[in-house]
Amino acid sequence: MPLDSVNQELDPYSAQVVHAFDRVGPAVVHVTAFARDGRSAGQGSGVIFTPDGYVLTNSHVAAKAFRLQASLTDGQTFDAALVGDDPATDIAVLRLSGAGHPHAELGVSAALRVGQLVVAIGNPLGFTCTVTAGIVSALGRTLRTRAGGLLDSVIQTDAPLNPGNSGGPLVSGAGLVVGINTAMIAPAQGICFAIGIDTAIWVATRLMRDGRVRRSRLGVSAQTVPIGTRIRRFHGLQQASGVMVSEIAPDGPGKLAGLQAGDVLVSFDGIPLTGVDDLHRALTAERAAVAVPLDLLRRAEKLTLQVTPAEI
Repeated sequence: MPLDSVNQELDPYSAQVVHAFDRVGPAVVHVTAFARDGRSAGQGSGVIFTPDGYVLTNSHVAAKAFRLQASLTDGQTFDAALVGDDPATDIAVLRLSGAGHPHAELGVSAALRVGQLVVAIGNPLGFTCTVTAGIVSALGRTLRTRAGGLLDSVIQTDAPLNPGNSGGPLVSGAGLVVGINTAMIAPAQGICFAIGIDTAIWVATRLMRDGRVRRSRLGVSAQTVPIGTRIRRFHGLQQASGVMVSEIAPDGPGKLAGLQAGDVLVSFDGIPLTGVDDLHRALTAERAAVAVPLDLLRRAEKLTLQVTPAEI
C-alpha cells in the first residue's frame, strides 16, 4: 500500500511503521539451524535481498549449522545453503532453493541520522514476523563480537530485540533495509545494535563471489567522527568526517607505524576516509604486506605515516 494511502488512515508515526512492515515483512525469514543429529541447534532471522533467494543473516546464527531451513511469513519452508560467513562482521549469506522469492529493497546506512525512526522485523523467541519500532540512538558504536573481535561503525537503536531477532532487518520509515540486527545488551533496556547495510552488502558481495572475505588489517578499533570546520579549512580537507582510532592492538601494524589513540585518519593510500566503512573497504588483501601512506590528524596537526597492513 502506498505511504500516502496509509497516511489517510493512520497517524504519521504509525503510517511509517506499517509502510516499513508492508514493504519488508514478506522478505523476512525465520532461520532454523539443525545439528548433525537432526535436532534444532538454534534459530534466528534473515532477510531476502535478491529475487533468486540470497539471504542476509548473522554469522552466529548460521555458521556452525549442519543443515539450515528458512521459513517465509506465508508458511513456505525452504532448504538453505550457507554461501559464506564472516565472523569479523557477524554477517552470513544463505541461498534458498527455488526462485521468485519476495525480496527487500536496500537503503544506505551512511545516510542515517540519530533520532531517525527505525523498525526491527524478526522472529524473537520463535514468534514469527514480529515488528518493533524505535529510533537510531547512536551511530559509529564499537561492539565486541561473539568471535571476540571488535565490530566497528555499529548502529545503536532502542527498537526492542530478543533472542531470535538476530539476522533480521532494521528498516527505515521509507521501507528500506538499513541494517542487520545483531545484538542486545541483556541487562539493559532499549540498547540494541545492528550492522550497517553498507558494511553488510560489502561483505555479502565478497562472500557471494569468493565464499569468504579476504582483507588486511591495521590492528586498531575505530569509529566515525566529525571533523571541525576550522580544522578542515586549515588543512584543506574536503570531507566532513574521519576515522578516530580508539584502541590499538599491541605489536599490530598500526602500533608499529606510530598510531596513537585519538588520531583521526583522513586518508589511506590516497583514498579519503569519511568513515569506518571506507577504511574497511580500503583494507583489501592486495594491500597486505605493502607499505602505504596514512594521513591523519593528531590534535590540530596533520601527519603522514607509513603503515604496512597485515593479512588476516
